[in-house]
Formats: sequence, structure tokens, C-alpha cells
Amino acid sequence: MKDLLLRGGRVADPASGLDAVRDVLLREGKVAAMEIPGQIQAPDAEVFNAKGLIVAPGLVDIHVHLREPGQAYKETIASGTAAAAAGGFTSVCAMPNTIPVNDSPEITRWMQAPDRGASARVFPIAAATLGSMGEALTNYSALKDAGAVAVTDDGKPILGDGIMLEALRSAAKVGLPVIQHAEDTRLTGGCSMNAGALAFRLGLRGMPVEAESGLVERDLSLLKKVKGGHLHVAHLSTKKALDAVRAARKSGLHVTCEVTPHHFALTEERIGLYDTNAKMNPPLRAEADRAAMIEGLLDGTIDAIATDHAPHAAHEKEQEFDRAPNGITGLETALGLAISLLHVQHKMPLPAVLALLSSRPARALGLTGRGALTVGSAADVLVFEPAERWVFHAADSRSRSKNTPFDGTEMQGRVRLTVGDGRVVFRAPR
Repeated sequence: MKDLLLRGGRVADPASGLDAVRDVLLREGKVAAMEIPGQIQAPDAEVFNAKGLIVAPGLVDIHVHLREPGQAYKETIASGTAAAAAGGFTSVCAMPNTIPVNDSPEITRWMQAPDRGASARVFPIAAATLGSMGEALTNYSALKDAGAVAVTDDGKPILGDGIMLEALRSAAKVGLPVIQHAEDTRLTGGCSMNAGALAFRLGLRGMPVEAESGLVERDLSLLKKVKGGHLHVAHLSTKKALDAVRAARKSGLHVTCEVTPHHFALTEERIGLYDTNAKMNPPLRAEADRAAMIEGLLDGTIDAIATDHAPHAAHEKEQEFDRAPNGITGLETALGLAISLLHVQHKMPLPAVLALLSSRPARALGLTGRGALTVGSAADVLVFEPAERWVFHAADSRSRSKNTPFDGTEMQGRVRLTVGDGRVVFRAPR
């Protein structure tokens, strides 16, 4: 692994608070030195001219679907992490809704094996219950030893009070967070979009906001009974659920949460005439909910931006809206959307935007050594041009699937170089 010297870039590391022009030397998978320009002597290093660019910690996505094992026609760990690297992500947390479900140490280890050809570090999130059936807990201690960083049943939320309480208690004993896809599926059967006037006009059944907020409120009430428990709410999409999280945090409960770029960038109106590339779960919501997600990001209530990258083959999306699967890809558009909407439009300082994509998600799931750019840390680095405007074309995506509502969207902030553990995993064509 050849030394790499990043010369003259503006280093923005939210974890340490550094925001200054520095030269950065990467050696043997670590950040070996960081000095004012001209001070580092490394005659044998490859030099990358970062003048005028931002040098930041590699981004961390704590909610992705890599589809392996079992659904390689949609995505593989190799293709999904290649898309991650192109988007500036060097660490991704993979959800367990694979085939078979990742409910065992064997599958957890398989996902991390070098044979998978990953371009980003994969942190598996294991199933909270066997088969994600919501009945019997998996072995949290064994899963953690195998590399799992959290447990969840994701798209099959845990509805039973008793099993959810047991999950929170068991996870607390081994120091793992429980991630909940907050959807009371007893209220959403047969639904395919947000409940409201638009769903009525389109003739579609709508998911009420209470399906999300009600389960969040239930989970928070259970969390109060668990010493040392940590609840993480996945992909928040409603003001009512966010308000519940905000109040719980003020009361001292250990609850963290994330929001996706599509939930702070789009509303239900994007569905248009039944565009299945705008169908996801939770669904795109009303403008008041989108504005609440922006507010939660700006005031710090929301801990992380996570993509919920969910690739599907074209033939799966090209059917009736009701029948098409939920989910969109998102790894290659997250940074550009966050900079365009949060930094440019809402004036959030750039280091604060980067924190939502690096240090804060890493802290939320306890990913030690990730999401920071300091001497001695892993050589996970993103170099990007913050002012460059560019258009995303789904056909050029490194993902195996192209299901995105952002095809043809102009955004700001373009990745130039991504380095994972000291290895260049993406370099933009000149």
C-alpha cells in the first residue's frame, strides 16, 4: 500500500473541530501525519493536489441494504459498496433482511469476509429475532462477537410489547442498540403512500402518521424500563414521531434517530402519476413533515443522515404502484443533496453537515475509529469539491439497480477521491 499525501486541502473534521488548510499523509491504512502545508516530507508518496477541495472523514451510512446473501440480481456487497465509495462513504451498516435473514454469527461473518470484494467497511446489523419473525430473540452476545453492531428486524417491526422489552434488555446487557423501523403494520396493511388528500385523489390507501409516531411512543415507554438501554429510530419521517424523540431525549432517555435525504428533500407530490421510483417505506410525507425533518437536522435532534439504500431490479419497479416494492437507491446522491439543501439553502455550516454524515452516525452506533480524521485514525478520507454543481444520472450509477427519484437532478458538492483504510476506492474521472 503506497503512501498517499493529500496536499493543501481544507481539512474539515467535525469530531475534533479542526477546520483549516493542512497536508495529510496516509500510510499503512492510518492517518500518519497532518501538518500545515509544506511541513510533511514524504518523497516516495503519491501526491494528490487537494487545493481548493474539502478533505473530510470518510462518510458513514448506518442504514443500507446490500441484498447479499440471496438477492444478488438487485445488488451485491461489491456493487453496493462501490456505489458507497463513489458517494464518499467508507463505512456502511448492512441491514439483515437478506435471504436467509442475517440472524446468525455465520452470516454476519460471511458478510465481512474479504471474498465479498467490498470497497467500504461493512458493519453488519443482525436480526433482533430469529428469522425476523418477532417471536424469539437471536443470540445477541454471539452476534456482537461476530461483528454485528446493532440488532433490528427492520421492515418487520417488533410489535409485541413483551418481545420488544426483552430485546431492549438483552441488547443493553451486551452493549448493542436496538434499531426499530417505526411502523405499526396493523395500521398500514395494503397501504402504499402517505395518508391524505393526495392518496385519496390517486385512489391509493395511505399510511397514517400515527402508524409511525404510535410505535415510537410505545418504544420510548418501554425504554424507560431498561437500565442502559439504547433505542435507535430508523428513517424518521413525521413531525409527531420527531417530537416524541425530542421530548424523550430531554428527559434523559438514550434514544438516537436518523433521517434519509429523500425525506428532507421530497414530499408526497413527487409521486406524480404513480412513479414507483418515489415509492418507499416510510412513504414520502406532506410538506409540514418534510419541514420538520429539516428543523430536526438544524437543531441537532436528528443524529444522522442515513440513505436507506434499497436497490430493486427494473422489472420489480416497473409494475402497478400498489404492487411495486418499496425503496430507492441513495448512496451516490446523499452528500450532494445534503450540501444543496442543508448547507446552501438552509445555511447549515458545512462541518455540521459533514457531522451528520460521519462522526455523529459513527457515535450513534458505536463504530469506534470511524467518522474521524485525526492522526492515528483509520485512513478513511473523502475529498470533494463543495461548490461544484453536477447532475446525477442513474445510468452511470455503480449500483446494480437504478431505482431513484433523483435521476437527472442537479446538486452541489462532488466527490473527487475516496480512500478507505488507506486504499483509493474511488477516483473521479478527469
